[in-house]
Amino acid sequence: MATTSDLAPSRRKASASRATAKAREDQLEDQIGQLQNDLKSIAATLSKLSGEKVTEARDVAKSEFRHIQRQGQHVIDEVQDQAGAVEKQLKDTIREKPLTAVAAAIGIGFILALLSR
Repeated sequence: MATTSDLAPSRRKASASRATAKAREDQLEDQIGQLQNDLKSIAATLSKLSGEKVTEARDVAKSEFRHIQRQGQHVIDEVQDQAGAVEKQLKDTIREKPLTAVAAAIGIGFILALLSR
């Protein structure tokens, strides 16, 4: 039969084993908590970076839109200038040769009438 002195070392070992397990569990919980904090920090950083990229892309898009708008306005101005020049040239030609202009207008009208039937 075992004596109490024989049981004391095994109880100490079991108690020490439980204490070690508890310490490891506490250490693991601390590491999990640290990982959660790190993940939150990473998520916040990614959110900030994506927000900055969206703002940057929006600024680039606005800049490109303004550039294209200016180019379009230049094209419109140029076309209006050319249309004005053609109109002036046409008026001058009609003043110089009125009979030819009237005959051309009648011919164009006749062709359009035939096409519209």
